[in-house]
Amino acid sequence: MKDTGIKRKIDDLGRIVIPAELREHFDIKEGDKLEISTDGSRIILQKVGTPCVFCNATENVTLFAEKLICADCIAKIKAEL
Repeated sequence: MKDTGIKRKIDDLGRIVIPAELREHFDIKEGDKLEISTDGSRIILQKVGTPCVFCNATENVTLFAEKLICADCIAKIKAEL
C-alpha cells in the first residue's frame, strides 16, 4: 500500500477529512458510501460498489498493488502461474 504522507487529526466527534486529492483519485463524491474494514492493524476505507479491475465483481474484493481484485480472479491468476 502506498504511503501518501498525508496526516489528519481526528476531531472531537471522531471524524477525519479525506483530502481532496484522494477523493478525486478514487472518485469519491459527497453522498458516496464507504465501507470500513480492518486488515490486521490497518483501517481500510473502500467505496461501496467498487469493482474488481478484471471482472467488475463487487463482492470479496481485496486491495493488491493499489487495485481491487476479487477472490475468483485471484484464484484464476494463481491457477495460471
